[in-house]
Amino acid sequence: MILRQTASRKAAGFNSPFFHHQGHKTTDELSHGGGRGSSTLASRPSRPATTAGATLPPFVSPYASISEAQKLKKIQERDFLVSILETAVTKRDAKAYMNRFVPFLERKWTTGFKQRTAAQTRLNGHNAGVGPSAILGNNTIQHQGLQLEQDLTIQEPLFVALVKFRAPETVNDTTFDGVAKTLSQLKKLGLVSIVVVDCNNEGQDEITRRQTATAQARRMATAIDNYDAPGARVIDPPITIAKQDVHPTSGFTSQDLFIGNPNELTTALQDDLIPIIPSLGYTLDTCIRKSVNVNDVTLALARQLSGLQVVQDLDDEPAATKILRSTEVYRLIILDPLGGIPAKNRATGRHLFLNLEQEFQEVQADLEAVTGLDIPGESHDRARHLENAKLAKDALALLPPTSSAVITTPQEAAKERRPEDNVMDLALVGTRRGQNPLIHSLLSDKPVQSSSLPTERFTPIPSATGVCQIGSLTTLAKRGMPLTIYPNPKTTLWRPPQPGQSSLNLTDPTIDLPRLVHLIEDSFGRKLDVEHYLNRIRGNLAGIIIAGEYEGGAILTWELPPGAVDPTRRVPYLDKFAVLRKSQGAGGVADIVFNAMVRDCFPHGVCWRSRKDNPVNKWYFERSRGTLKLKDMNWTMFWTTPQLAMDDQRFVDYEAVCRSIEPSWADKKHVVD
Repeated sequence: MILRQTASRKAAGFNSPFFHHQGHKTTDELSHGGGRGSSTLASRPSRPATTAGATLPPFVSPYASISEAQKLKKIQERDFLVSILETAVTKRDAKAYMNRFVPFLERKWTTGFKQRTAAQTRLNGHNAGVGPSAILGNNTIQHQGLQLEQDLTIQEPLFVALVKFRAPETVNDTTFDGVAKTLSQLKKLGLVSIVVVDCNNEGQDEITRRQTATAQARRMATAIDNYDAPGARVIDPPITIAKQDVHPTSGFTSQDLFIGNPNELTTALQDDLIPIIPSLGYTLDTCIRKSVNVNDVTLALARQLSGLQVVQDLDDEPAATKILRSTEVYRLIILDPLGGIPAKNRATGRHLFLNLEQEFQEVQADLEAVTGLDIPGESHDRARHLENAKLAKDALALLPPTSSAVITTPQEAAKERRPEDNVMDLALVGTRRGQNPLIHSLLSDKPVQSSSLPTERFTPIPSATGVCQIGSLTTLAKRGMPLTIYPNPKTTLWRPPQPGQSSLNLTDPTIDLPRLVHLIEDSFGRKLDVEHYLNRIRGNLAGIIIAGEYEGGAILTWELPPGAVDPTRRVPYLDKFAVLRKSQGAGGVADIVFNAMVRDCFPHGVCWRSRKDNPVNKWYFERSRGTLKLKDMNWTMFWTTPQLAMDDQRFVDYEAVCRSIEPSWADKKHVVD
């Protein structure tokens, strides 16, 4: 990720006449940044030589331009800091980001400083005298320079984001500029983007497709250079199109498209530049350039950067390929005018958080279902949404579990807080409209708005068409984890137990009781009196929710208020809500469990209690519809039941249950509660 030295820059043709545009006719082939610099620098005409008798050009003081450049840089730095400060991240989120990215950024800056110092040393040594000592010194310096250049490989690990930018030609210049600014800011935060341009060129001939893709790639690189020149480079597509008789065996070993020439990609990453790749490839047998599917290009890059591309002979593996293996694809970003994945059973109209392991089949069924409405373009849009969801699923299957995908619109990716956004948005919980979803997800690894918030917590957001949309237009997708619910509410509705009816018990063979107990004790930091707890909930257990391999879970019961005998007065109660400490604040485990509880298990409402000094209460406050601090007790009651306060008897029963539940901790510190 560090800039190479002059020798490598000359080898790449940076100083060749190709980069001086005077008298040079360009074709649809790549020209922006084809050498080792940005288009801004490459397109400057060379200064005319001064000869005797020639008229000198008018003198222009450089200080005015330097001053303007410094002002612009300060404005950009201020906007960058503001975009970070206005991102609502917790201390845990900030610590996780710093542990992952700050060591890499420190190595990058330190190596860059050493490189600049060595370059200045070589320059000073070259201008020294020509005596024997000077010649010896130069040789020593040159040797050090060669040694330095050999060490200038990608800093390990290099975190990259694969960016699919669909239909950039339909995006106006203001939004396009905002997207470029966001990608430049992500790079400063330690996440370097690899952008694949996907033009909407249906019905166009092959030549027009190539020209459009190349033009939009140049446009993207130029926009990024405006914020951090040289900040981006259009590279020759590294994609090789295999012969038609070569069929993929799986998504992990597909050879339809593969990275056949990674040199320019590697060089751009070494030079700390954002590679811009048109969705083009070269045929394996004839080296003819053709348009290729952008999803296949993205998966080919994911396979290569994850070390999963099949290599026939490791001894013949190019050095550039070995260097790419030091990268880690931390994020998949899909910029699509359609935005996030729609959901028919969400108040927001789309998935804010998508647990692919659990919800992909549901998404696929919804998008493939026939609606019966003949809305022009609807079926095409649904197919596009499904393509994005499949791309996220297939790509994340190739990447580490910590990776995630962000599916959003270019307008959202270009978002910045405006002055008028500061009044109402700050008064609403979890709905800071001005936050950029790409920066927010990098710093927190969470969606801008939690998927488990009640509908009234969301602020209407105007979409690109001007129609108000409830909630964010962005979907954060993770490979996620399976979700197990006993009993399955899709086949057996959760109802209060009836007299003489057998009920579920935690000693059931389908439940791993030791792992469940470990989950509870690890989450609460207290030893559970297992025998007392089993006796207390016997006959009252409504069900249990398990996320992943007992990484999170919830135990729910039907509680009868003290003195009541009528079974219809049983209260749906969240008895235990636990997440392993290593999974708290990451992976969306808590949201996955909570969503299952309020959407599938107890859609009509549930109540629970928490100690008044519990630091998790802020999270509970945001997701409940009401709260009550119980007098003379160290408990706060929460509920999700709509309009509970309007039902006096129901409200009294809820409070009575929360007051009467006896804790089951082995330390017997009930007085504290």
